[in-house]
Amino acid sequence: MNRVSLCMIVKNEEKNLRRCLQSVQGYVDEIIVVDTGSTDSTCRIAREFGAVVRDFPWNDDFSRARNASLELATGDWILFLDADEELAGNSGEVLRRITAEEGVEGYFVRVINYLGDEEWVETCPDLIFRLFRNRKDYRFRGAIHEQIVDVILEKNKQASYRIADDLVILHYGYMNGQIEEKNKKCRNLSILERELSSDPQNRLLRYHYGVELYRVERYAEAAAELARAADGIDPGTIYLPKLLRYLVLAYHSAGMPRQAMETVRLCLGLFPDYADIYYYGGLISYEEGAYAQAWDFLQNALSMPEQPAYYASFSGVRGFRACYLLGQIAEIFCNEEEALRYYIQGLRDNPKFIPALESITRILKPQEDPDYARDCLEKLCEFGDPQAHLLMGQILFRQSAFKLALEYLEQGMSRQEASAELKLWKAICLVQQCRYLEALHIFDGIEREHPLYPLAKLNKILCFWFQGNRRKVQEYVEDLLQLGLSRDTGAVVGMLRDSLKKRHKPSGVVLGEEGMALLLDILMRTLDLKEKERALSLIRCLDKECLNKNALAIGELFYRYGYLEVAEQYLGMYLEKNPECAAACYTLAEVKRCMGLDIEAESLYRRALALNPSLPRHYIGLMRLYKNMRSKILRQAVEVYPDAPVLRRLLEEVAAET
Repeated sequence: MNRVSLCMIVKNEEKNLRRCLQSVQGYVDEIIVVDTGSTDSTCRIAREFGAVVRDFPWNDDFSRARNASLELATGDWILFLDADEELAGNSGEVLRRITAEEGVEGYFVRVINYLGDEEWVETCPDLIFRLFRNRKDYRFRGAIHEQIVDVILEKNKQASYRIADDLVILHYGYMNGQIEEKNKKCRNLSILERELSSDPQNRLLRYHYGVELYRVERYAEAAAELARAADGIDPGTIYLPKLLRYLVLAYHSAGMPRQAMETVRLCLGLFPDYADIYYYGGLISYEEGAYAQAWDFLQNALSMPEQPAYYASFSGVRGFRACYLLGQIAEIFCNEEEALRYYIQGLRDNPKFIPALESITRILKPQEDPDYARDCLEKLCEFGDPQAHLLMGQILFRQSAFKLALEYLEQGMSRQEASAELKLWKAICLVQQCRYLEALHIFDGIEREHPLYPLAKLNKILCFWFQGNRRKVQEYVEDLLQLGLSRDTGAVVGMLRDSLKKRHKPSGVVLGEEGMALLLDILMRTLDLKEKERALSLIRCLDKECLNKNALAIGELFYRYGYLEVAEQYLGMYLEKNPECAAACYTLAEVKRCMGLDIEAESLYRRALALNPSLPRHYIGLMRLYKNMRSKILRQAVEVYPDAPVLRRLLEEVAAET
């Protein structure tokens, strides 16, 4: 049996190394660890696994460190891993099997890169050369992203490589915490810049440099470097698909959609089965408002076959990501049924994809019909652990579905210790159910030193404000103001106090963005409690100019809660000062339609359409209005001419369409 040497270079890897070495136990015959200056327990852990450990002074050159490990290896084969990697599943057995084969000089293996953070982890597979025969003239080249494939071919013209699909390495080094902790981005950039200065024609170096520039969000520079790397490249270059994908992403992030789409079409000409490129073509088209083109791209992404490893395809481009964008497009065209179908399809592809769950929840309108929403969610989702209940509670809370949010939060909190933030959310839900004493008990449990104390105090004030208790509101407002609030927050707190005064006169309060956001949240909660007059008492405190500026948001809020006359008033007020606002025209048209004022609604829909003809909802709103008007007129005509067969037939057609 051929012997396998694991060769590694490490520095301060005590958090990762044990996991890596445990994954190779019994499958490698020796472990060579070259340490470049660890100050933690890395070397001790390596020796626990029987590793040969040697010190090597770091000199910004990965190849020299790698080659130092090769000099110590005595096995027939070299496997090289980084400490933030491990062999997956039965890969150790695969390793033993493939190193027994004759006529192969090295193997490309699948590496699954994990990206993101603990809250949201994604995977991106790649194909990388990691296993080769141990020969003295096979040595790494390049200070960073070191290479040995070309070196082996130079030394052995007959060398044969294979792909070991079943040998899988899991790589955690792209997790956000790992990147920040090791400062990888800055380190890699400085080494690449030095190498490029001495070898400016090196296309591979330039590709890696462009990728690193993209990762540090220097998008325009990244696009320029990647374009230079792609110019004149051999179409058979193994990393070309990744290069072109990064070029698309760099152009897109740099705000250069035309160049991004040109690259999309170029790439699809070379790689017509590349799902990532269809997905990004769909994303860019969607953002540019080219919805039909976006739809076609995304449908193509969904139809693509399993992606080859060297495409390094991102997770979800053939599934939940494409489905989510298709759902967004369906919603833009006011087709909630179609949108729901795509969101559900996306959630089934990835049950942890929260944006899809949030969109499904929103379409179910849990504020209006919590029982129906609960039944649907229970059928779609698994709620087998407290975290699932808490997550659902948080989503419902953010969507102001307080009754249902309370149910899920209480179920989750009954089975594990809850954070102060979750307790605060629960208390707010209790307030919205008029369960004030229970809420006050939770608010009082948040200590003065806690960062959430001011928010708890504000909500305590709201408990008494909703009940019209002037004395308690006055008392707690004075306490809260002593905490040194921002000008805007202090102004809103003062409005709560002043709105309850018996002889309250408008005080002309001017609010900035922060204060207006807080006020709108309080207004929303007030309307949720069906306290229209109390909400209006707050609005009367605003300065007239400030009110005019924010009348659209206020009108939309009253419309959302079904107060059509008040919504009509504020939306009309906003349009007087902002006659070119298509959003205000559209929302006021919706209000007029709900009020049965079809002619006024038609005029407003047409204004919205003229002001912004690129928004599908303006056309759809007008079409739906005409359909309803037709039905009304037809019914009126049938009442006048009940025996007219033509009218009867038309009425039957309308009923069938409905």
